[in-house]
Order: sequence, then C-alpha cells, then structure tokens
Amino acid sequence: MKTLIKRRKKASKRFKFFCKAGLYINMLFLCIFISTLVYLGLPALKQNYILISAESNSSVIALLSRNERRQIRQNGLPQDQIWLLANAEVDQYAKQKFNKLDDTQKALVDTLIQNHLLEAKFNSNFFLSGDSKIAPEQSGILASVVGTLLCMFVCMVVAVPIGVAAAIYLEEFAPQNLLTHIIEVCINNLAGIPSIIFGLLGLALFINFFGVPRSSALVGGLTLAIMSLPIIIVATKAALKSVDVSMKNAALALGFTKWQMVKGIVLPLAMPMILTGSILALAQAIGETAPLMLIGMIAFIPDVASSLNQPTTVLPALIYNWASMPERAFLERAAAGILVLLGLLVILNLVAILLRKYFQGKQTC
Repeated sequence: MKTLIKRRKKASKRFKFFCKAGLYINMLFLCIFISTLVYLGLPALKQNYILISAESNSSVIALLSRNERRQIRQNGLPQDQIWLLANAEVDQYAKQKFNKLDDTQKALVDTLIQNHLLEAKFNSNFFLSGDSKIAPEQSGILASVVGTLLCMFVCMVVAVPIGVAAAIYLEEFAPQNLLTHIIEVCINNLAGIPSIIFGLLGLALFINFFGVPRSSALVGGLTLAIMSLPIIIVATKAALKSVDVSMKNAALALGFTKWQMVKGIVLPLAMPMILTGSILALAQAIGETAPLMLIGMIAFIPDVASSLNQPTTVLPALIYNWASMPERAFLERAAAGILVLLGLLVILNLVAILLRKYFQGKQTC
C-alpha cells in the first residue's frame, strides 16, 4: 500500500511538473512573439521629416515623399520653413535599417541630421491615412480600421440575435427527435470547419445569388456572421444547459409558461456565458482573413467607407498586403498593424470579462 501511495505521489508530481513546464513554455513563446512585434512595429510610430524652406536645393527636395514633391511642383517652395515628410528610404536610413540610398544621398542625410534639419516625429499618417502602395511613408490604417468596425457591426447585429434564438429553440422548445439531433451534429461540425469554406459560401450566396456589392462591409459582415453562428449557437446551448434544472422546474411549478420560464429564469442566469461566448466568437471573426479574401476585401482600397455598401478593406487583409510588399518600410507597418489588431482583440476580451462580472454581480444581488 505504501509503495502504491508513493507511486501516486510521484505521478502527481510529474503531472504537475509537465503542466507547469507547458505553461512556462507557452509564456516564453508568447513573450518572444510580443517582443518581436514591439521591436518591429514601434519604429512605425515615428516618421522622419525634413525642414524645407525657400532656399532648399533640389537634392534635398528629392529626399521628400512623392506626394510632398508633387505639392512643391504644383505650388512651389514654401516661403516659411516647414517640416515635410521624408520618403521611406530616408526614414529607413535614419532608423539604421536597410535602404536603397546611394552614398551621396546618405552623406546628405547625415548632414541634415547634424544640422537638425531632419527629425523623427510622431507618425500621425499611420492612424489618420489610408493605404498607399507606392509611398510606404504615407500609408495608414484608418480605412481598414473603419472597415473592420463596420464588418463587426454587421456581424454582431446578424449573428448574435439569430445564434442565441436558434440555441434557445434547440435547447428549450425543439422536440428531441432524429431531425434535431442531425441539426445539432451539423452545427457542431460547422463550428470546426476551415474558415475559407465560409468565404466560398459568402461568395456564392451573397455576391453571386443576392448581388450584394463585392468588397463591401455588408458582404464581409454577413460572411463573418455565418462563420460565427455555429460558435455562438454552441456557446449559448452550453450556457443554457448550465442553468440548474430545479430552478426551471420550480418556475414551471409556480405556473410559468415555458417562454416565461426561459425569459425570466434561464436567460438571466445564462447571460454571462452567452455574452462571453458571443464576444469571443466576434473576436475570432475580427482576425479572419481567408474568408474575406474570396469576397474581394483584400483589394487595394485606400478610401474610408462611408456606408455598408461601399468597397472597403479590413485590418487583417491590410496586414497581409503589407507583409507581402517588397519594400522594407511596409514590414514595420505590418508589425504595427498587428499590434493594433491585438489591441482590438484585448479590448473585446476585456469587454467580455467585464460583462460577465457585471451580470454575475446582478445574479448574486
């Protein structure tokens, strides 16, 4: 007996050791991942500017961004001193990264730095501008962030009510027969299939059949909604099953109808888990790229969409485009875009935690 107890204790210690080792390894890789993104992405928040005046020569003008040079050709040199955006190669050289400047241009940039005529300032273009394929220094995430928020709005409005209602019907009202069993099996299987399949479905159903505008936030949100529906239904069914059966029976014994029991007893108790599951499903949808590629949302769209029917892009698609660009300046912007996307995901998860605690506090009161 003592030998058996010793073996159990050793097995328990080994199990705890492997669990802790797995946790620490995961934390190590997470730290490496976050630190790499921060190292690559933080330089994108700074952009170098050159102080231009009426006495600036053509060699200095050639170091400016393409759009700044166009403005100078149209309007001439400014009468007063003004900070104008340097091009991506100058910015990369000033940040001591790979660049394509020749020796003469490098010497000129060094001279500008020594004379305090070239300085790094906060890169507001990254947050206030749209994408640009020819000028990395002018590219930004504004259009993609707006498109992402519009897609999430459509996804939330469509997927959450339909998913919760479907789960309530299947769990509380549907007869338990072969048909409902098949439906539940299909829903569980849909929750695990690759997301690109939903992109094909969105392309065939919403664009080819219903004629929804391609690359719009409406078709993107609807595609993400049908992808999120199975997850929301499964999470809602699990939340409804977690409610104590005795409370349901007590409500029915007091004369409640089935709907009154569900609305007054089951839904308030299951609401924390329902909201958590729904928000986590939306958080998963916000990072999807594969289904949106098939409906055209990976196209180059620099303008901010003002309606659900206008063409737009989303942040994951923009990150994919930047990562595939040959210019090195796009790489740091892709890393900064990933940090912004992770920030949105963290915000959604925090909202889920706060809502769960809020409704749990109401239950205890």
